[in-house]
Amino acid sequence: MLTYCRTLWNILAGRILLLRRDNSRGEITTTVIVTALMAVLAIALIAIIAAKLTAKANSIDLGS
Repeated sequence: MLTYCRTLWNILAGRILLLRRDNSRGEITTTVIVTALMAVLAIALIAIIAAKLTAKANSIDLGS
């Protein structure tokens, strides 16, 4: 069991070292900003649709 844990630890440590050397990780700030803007736009769109549906539902005459 100890040998298995040591092997796993060495593999993980090697992977982490390889990832740290890789300088092509991308633009994280830009990705976060674009994702946040898309989330805000989606929430706004849902709010607009919900408001229009509620207004339409309230305008229906049920005959009472």
